[in-house]
This record gives sequence, C-alpha cells and structure tokens, in this order.
Amino acid sequence: MTVDDPSALREKFKPIDKTSLSEEISRQIMRLVSSGDLRPGQRLPSERELCTRFGVGRSSLREALRCLTIVGVLETRVGEGTFLALNNEKFIGTVLGWRVATDHKNVENLMKARLALESETAANAALNSSQESIDELEGILKKMNAALKDRPGFAAADAAFHLAIAKASDNELVFDLLSLIRSQLEQTLLRVGAWPRGPETACSEHRRILDAIRNRDADSAKAAMREHIGEALKRYEQTHIEG
Repeated sequence: MTVDDPSALREKFKPIDKTSLSEEISRQIMRLVSSGDLRPGQRLPSERELCTRFGVGRSSLREALRCLTIVGVLETRVGEGTFLALNNEKFIGTVLGWRVATDHKNVENLMKARLALESETAANAALNSSQESIDELEGILKKMNAALKDRPGFAAADAAFHLAIAKASDNELVFDLLSLIRSQLEQTLLRVGAWPRGPETACSEHRRILDAIRNRDADSAKAAMREHIGEALKRYEQTHIEG
C-alpha cells in the first residue's frame, strides 16, 4: 500500500451503530491511528466511500472529520482529499490525549505508567537537581497550598510540580513525554482533587517528595513518589466508581 493509496484501508472502517455517530467515527479513526493502520501523511478514502463503510450520512462524517482537523489529527488539501497530519510532535500528543480523554481505563494505564517512570525520575532528581530546581519546586508547592480551594488552579500547579521534577532529573525525554500529556495530566489531577481532602493530602505527599530531593536521598524520593502516585491512582479509581 502506498502512502497515497487508501484502497487497503477500506475494510478497516466498520458500520456505526452508536447514538453519537460523529463521535464513534472519530473513535474508529483514532483507533486506526493508534494501531498504525493510518500513518502520518496517508490519505483517507473519499467521503462517499467512508459514508458507505461507516453506514452514516455525510453530515455525521463531515462533523467527525472537522473535529479531527481542528485538533490537528487530520488536514484537508483542496482538490486532493483528507490526510493524516504530518506534524509528528503535535500528532503524537493528540493521539495520547485522545486515548486518555475517551477511556477511563487509559487514564488508569497512564497513572500506572507514571508510577514506574516518575519514581525513577524523582530518584534522579535527588541526585541531579540544582539549588535553582529545588527553589522552583518549593515555589510551585507554595502555589499548590495557596490554591487548595481552586481545583483547576491546584491541578495546574500539581502538573507543573511533576514537570519540574522531570526537568530537575536532567532527563529531557521524560520531560518531553510529560509535556505531551500535560493537559490530560491536569484533567486527571482535577478529578483526583475531588476526593475529600484530596488537595491537602497531595500537598503533604509532594512535601515528602521535595524534602527527599532536597536531602539528596534518592531512595526516599523514589519511595515517596511511588506512594504518592499509588495513592492518587486509588483515589482516581474510587472517584470513577462513585462518579
């Protein structure tokens, strides 16, 4: 299959039987993106073919394509058709964001991945952080304490704290990965913050992480981060059950 030949994709699109047709169309396309059946720069079948494959009307299809174009997954070229976007950095972030935003199980998977990744990052921050980095973390923690009653503000500061630890660890790859999912991270933290005394508990957990980093105690920093994200995962699972 060539990049410009959509024929091999035709069998991948299935009829839609959900109430929100445009949303399910978007989900199917994003699943094809995630699986690698659709690649950056690849052309989609024509609107007529897609309507037939999905079993939907043109208005539902166009709404889905328009939404995916707005978020940067697709791009339309006049006279040529609709293509998967070529901007890989934005594209990867959008795919990750879509997966997390549309399936609570993916949120749990994200937090489990963070459990392993950020525990090591905290340990490295304890070994590699500068005084400037520690001062930055202290400043962010103060912002968190000042925003205990402001859930969106607290979630933004919480995410910034984790990004600052990744930066302090001197691992650019981890920092880039967390930056890609920052908006989804904030949304998850916003929900976890709904737990009774969730923000106060998070501040206390962050203080233990920061103290371990300040003391250059890599083992304690690692353990404190594992405990923090592990407890946050439990709180998220509980809010999902109750919500």
